[in-house]
This record gives sequence, structure tokens and C-alpha cells, in this order.
Amino acid sequence: MNVHKNARLTPRGREAMVRSVITEGATRAEAAQRFNSTPKTVAKWVRRFRAEGRAGLSDRSSRPHSLPSQTPSATCDAVEALRRKRYSQAAIATELGLSCATVSRILRRLGLSLLSTLQPVKPRPRYERERPGEIIHLDIKKLGRFNRTGHRITGERTGQSNQRQNGTAPGWEYVHVAIDDHSRVAFSQIHPDEKKASAVAHLKAAVAYYRRLGVTVTRVMTDNGGCYKSYAFRDACAALGIRHIRTKPYTPQTNGKAERFIKTALNEWAYATAFNTSEERKAQLPCWEHRYNWHRPHMGINKATPISRLGLTRNNLLKLHN
Repeated sequence: MNVHKNARLTPRGREAMVRSVITEGATRAEAAQRFNSTPKTVAKWVRRFRAEGRAGLSDRSSRPHSLPSQTPSATCDAVEALRRKRYSQAAIATELGLSCATVSRILRRLGLSLLSTLQPVKPRPRYERERPGEIIHLDIKKLGRFNRTGHRITGERTGQSNQRQNGTAPGWEYVHVAIDDHSRVAFSQIHPDEKKASAVAHLKAAVAYYRRLGVTVTRVMTDNGGCYKSYAFRDACAALGIRHIRTKPYTPQTNGKAERFIKTALNEWAYATAFNTSEERKAQLPCWEHRYNWHRPHMGINKATPISRLGLTRNNLLKLHN
């Protein structure tokens, strides 16, 4: 039971009230005045305590023992059967001689108010390219900079609004991520913004990183962010011999591998440690990403490590990030 901390008649308060009557000999009116209640309420708790002991002082459901006016279960089953045959609510009401309001209540309780709920859920399309480099997914995650341990760790927001009002807030930084569709090998960089210059710089760095792993990037997939729709990004893709694919608007699942990687990075890197400053967090990104690529089992590829899908066995530590 979720009881207000200042409530008077909690089970403990009820017991004190009851014992003032049973043990101390107070009248119901006296106990009611003392505990800011009514004689009728005092009599109820005394009666329950004598019948059931301390267990009788707990709250009970307010649901009535019987509901004579409730629609019989056989009628509810008939409503459900007709609904599953795609009958409209009005047609069901006419067929069974019920009011539309009754049919509506039954269908709402069954979760069948909409005919669309009877349609089978279309599975999300899942795909994986056959070879590394066929598609590299790109995305950007905005993170707040900080000069002390953040509220996600401490739970304390005091002073944050003052920094914003005084113009002394550290601002933002942007994690540009790339992940190979086949191997799930990832490459990330932190840039000061999400503008076209930063997007182009990350694209070039990512292509160079995958090239050092023996992977030739032929396509990149992005969302419809302004930096990815820019002429500068288009020209960079053309210069690198890369085909640029953009996702359909409002369908982030198309770029789901990048979305999933960002979520993993937030859980295991950005918010996993009580960093003192955002610079400390930034310094730990290459270390975490090396573990992600080389040592962490990936559930999407049968618990293999991403780097194993490139046929690499040697551990070259962090030099690939340099």
C-alpha cells in the first residue's frame, strides 16, 4: 500500500486508535476526536480488529462482492466472437440485442475497440548485407557537456538551471557514429556540432578506418538530417566513390543498427561511469569502442565479436583509432 507519509490512519495509526478503545477504555467518540475521525469509522476498525486481529486493519479492495448488472460472460464471449468475424459495433449490438454503449464497453475491456487490432502485426524487415563495407550506417547523437558529475548519476539537478540562465552552461557535443551492416564494427568521433563540415570529416575518417581493416566502403546510409542532405556531403561521397542512401522519412528502424549502437554506447559508455567532466567521458570513448569491436560479444551476430566477421584475429589494441 502506498500511504502518504503524513497520513494519520495508516495501519499503525488504526491500531493505536483501536487499542485506545479496547485497552484504555476510551469511548468511540473520544477516540474519534483524538484521532480526527468519526465514531462510525472507529467502530468499523474495532470490529475488524476483534474479528481478524492486526491483519484486519489493512486496506481492502473497494470492488463490490457482486455485480448484478454486469453483462454475463456468455454475452461477452458472443460479442468477442462476432468482433473477430469483423462485425462492426453497431452490427454486434443489433445481432445480440444490446446497446452500442454496452458493446463498446465490452470491446474496450477485451482490447478490441479497433478493427485494426485484429490484423496480424507485420514483422519488421530485417536484413544483413553479405559482405563488409556494402553499407555503413551513419548517425549522430547529441550529448550535453558538463564540468561536474551529471544528474543521471547523482540525481541532483540543483544549479543546472542557474548555469543556463547565466550563460555559463558548458553546451553540447555530438557523437558521430558509423557501423558496418555486416560485421557491426563501429567507428565514432566526437565533434562540436552536427553541421556538414563535421559530417564530412567523420565520413572521411570512417572510410579511412575501415580501409585499414581491409574493408572498402561502397555505400553509406543516413537519415534526412540537414548535414547529410548538404551538397558538401554529396560531393564527399562522390569523391570517395560511395553511393549515399537516405532512409524513408519517419522510419528510423531502417537505420536501426546505428540506433541500436547509440543506445548501447549510452548505456555502456556515456552513462555507465560517474565521469567528473565531459572531457573524461570523451577520452574513454576509444577504449570502450575498442572493447566493443574486439572483445564484446554481439547478440545480433550469434554472440561473436564484430571484428571476427572481418577474419582478423590479431589484437592491434587502439592504433586503429589513431
